[in-house]
Amino acid sequence: KFVDHLPLNRQLKRFRRSGAEIAESTLNGWIKALFLLLHPLYEELRRQVLLQTYLQVDESTIKVLQNKKSKTHQGYMWVYHSPVRNLVLFEYHKGRGKEVPKEALKAFAGHLQTDAYTAYEVFNGKEEIIMLACWAHARRKFHDAQSNDKARAEHALKKIGWLYKIERFAQNEEWTNEERQNLRQENAIPIIDKLLEWAAREYPSAPPKSPIGKALAYILKLSGRLKNYCLQGNLCIDNNPVERLIRPLALGRKNYLFAGNHEAAQWAAMFYSFFGTCQANDINPYEWMVHALTKINEHPINRIGELLPLKENFQ
Repeated sequence: KFVDHLPLNRQLKRFRRSGAEIAESTLNGWIKALFLLLHPLYEELRRQVLLQTYLQVDESTIKVLQNKKSKTHQGYMWVYHSPVRNLVLFEYHKGRGKEVPKEALKAFAGHLQTDAYTAYEVFNGKEEIIMLACWAHARRKFHDAQSNDKARAEHALKKIGWLYKIERFAQNEEWTNEERQNLRQENAIPIIDKLLEWAAREYPSAPPKSPIGKALAYILKLSGRLKNYCLQGNLCIDNNPVERLIRPLALGRKNYLFAGNHEAAQWAAMFYSFFGTCQANDINPYEWMVHALTKINEHPINRIGELLPLKENFQ
């Protein structure tokens, strides 16, 4: 369900065709039993993720069935990704308000990369947090503005393209974080500064509600945050890594449509966390789950982090 996006009712039909008659309540009971068994490991994953000093954060919707009349509630999966440790945490909440990340990251200190959603503005001005924005979001806005103002949109897209060429060069050369940082300072910063100077000149003549006006306003508003990825070589130019990790949730929604209740949404958050961490570490999720389930009952609780799907743990 959480890797191949196959709803439980379809799985039951497949079992039935194979001669295995399994009640839906039995299957749900198995999933709940797995949740209870693995929940201490999920709490350890959460602890380790929120201890990181560089996190990418994003959120996505999930519908939750509220009653027998098929009325649904729109809940949210909040996703925290550590690009350095390759850790992924999904947390289910009923809402999308600023109180969710504020509570989760109340002890956080370091670099925090998000989109421009207003809930994250609660971290602006905090000395212990350096905010990073996402160049992919900026690029998307200029891409969408091409039909409105082709000349200005293409000018911005060309400049942003140069920033991504710098990143591809560093990746292809397998440069160290220090080398990547120096490359960005020497080459990316001047490009960004010129792009922002150009945007400041062009914005007054662009209709504010037009696509090009909104695109220009976006990079001017987030100018500092857009430059901050150049501060260190291990920081990402965009939030695409965490968005890729959310994709299984989006594919799952199209198939199973909603979670059966709020508790089931919590179960889903845990499984998406584990399997997202598997994905980030290129670990087979089935092999990891067999490994974890055969060891967790006898594994010392103070060393339970050794069962997380990380390359150093899963040889």
